[in-house]
Amino acid sequence: MILAAGRGTRMRSRTPKVLHELCGLPMVLWPVRAALAAGAGRVVVVDSPERALEGVLPEGVRLAVQPRSNGTGGAVVAGLAELDSSGEDGEAPVVILSGDVPLVSAETISELVRAHERGGADATMASTVLEDPSGYGRVVRDGEGAVVAVVETKTDGDATPEQLLIREVNTGVYVFSARALREALPRLSADNAQGELYLPQALDLIRADGGTVAAHAVADERLVLGVNDRAALARVRALAQEAIHARHMAAGVSIVDPRTTVIDVDVQIGQDTTIEPFTTLRGATRIGEDCVVRHSYLIDSLLEDGAVVGPFAYLRPGSVLRAGSKVGTFVEVKGSDIGAGTKIPHLSYIGDADVGERSNLGAGTITANYDGHAKHRTTIGSGVRGGVDTAFVAPVTVGDGAYTAAGSVVTEDVPAGALAMARARQTNIEGYARRREDELRKDASPPESRS
Repeated sequence: MILAAGRGTRMRSRTPKVLHELCGLPMVLWPVRAALAAGAGRVVVVDSPERALEGVLPEGVRLAVQPRSNGTGGAVVAGLAELDSSGEDGEAPVVILSGDVPLVSAETISELVRAHERGGADATMASTVLEDPSGYGRVVRDGEGAVVAVVETKTDGDATPEQLLIREVNTGVYVFSARALREALPRLSADNAQGELYLPQALDLIRADGGTVAAHAVADERLVLGVNDRAALARVRALAQEAIHARHMAAGVSIVDPRTTVIDVDVQIGQDTTIEPFTTLRGATRIGEDCVVRHSYLIDSLLEDGAVVGPFAYLRPGSVLRAGSKVGTFVEVKGSDIGAGTKIPHLSYIGDADVGERSNLGAGTITANYDGHAKHRTTIGSGVRGGVDTAFVAPVTVGDGAYTAAGSVVTEDVPAGALAMARARQTNIEGYARRREDELRKDASPPESRS
């Protein structure tokens, strides 16, 4: 299977088009995953000489380099050379995907291959019918419905007015007989306004050689929509997000308002968990069963069964909430393990900390984890009761069952069961407010009145 990454300049970005993010993954990884799920024996992704995709692709997926930007035909030439260099079976059907057609599914790929094999064709393309086919190549059929041409529409004059009225389009997804593809590619011509090698020309060459070209219509056009600019990416992202929500809700997750909820594709959520409006779940976040997440932002975090988050909580990468724990309003957690049943109700920052079970950290609790040069961890035991506005200056350890007094700055280890009080003795200065007001009035009076 060959996947042409696609370059494109209409994104107006220094980032290659197919590396733009789509629900937590670079766009190119969506069709790569679909190809692998469809059972592709070998997957080759074609990249530019800059090799921007190196390090992005999964293990086992091979990278081919297209020496210059000379069209989809040139990309397939590079990809086929990489496939052939593997020394494996070179007669299996070759599936061509596009890195900027991200929503193609494993089922769609499998259906296309089956249609190709049933029809005994030398080439089969996936087509679909669009309400607005602007920018797509049109599929031209004869009176009996056979495919006779794919007409490009990139520049004025590429297609006739009658052909522009055709709504069936070429999606850029194909299956070729390996033999037919090898014979056609060397004969592609760059005799066009763009000076590029167009892969659809291979269909014309195969047909001229007496081969059979077929089209397999994909009923759901959303699966084969291309991305050429940021507006199209936004439309595709909305479709991908809708599918992600549907998958979770079908598995028993309550998403109260999908319109205001963002969930990345690799997020896992357990049954009977409720995701309330204005929540964002990013990266590889995993949430167990019977949890509640309210109006919060989670990245690469783990919530065990029964955990409660929010509202307005921020869980940064490496946050772990054990069963039945709670992170409440305006609490930020980073790289910390919060024990089962532990509560951090509000207005706190817990970074690089290990907190035991059934502890309660009062409002305004801070773990001061950075000394200006390195990060340090805080260890808080089980059953600890932290007073409001307590700062733990790492590295420090608080033993099981210990207490901290409100307003304490804890810089030394606290033994189990002890009360840590680390604050200055309060001093009340009588008459301070009146003296302060007198000083302010004096400072505000004209200079001549002070003589």
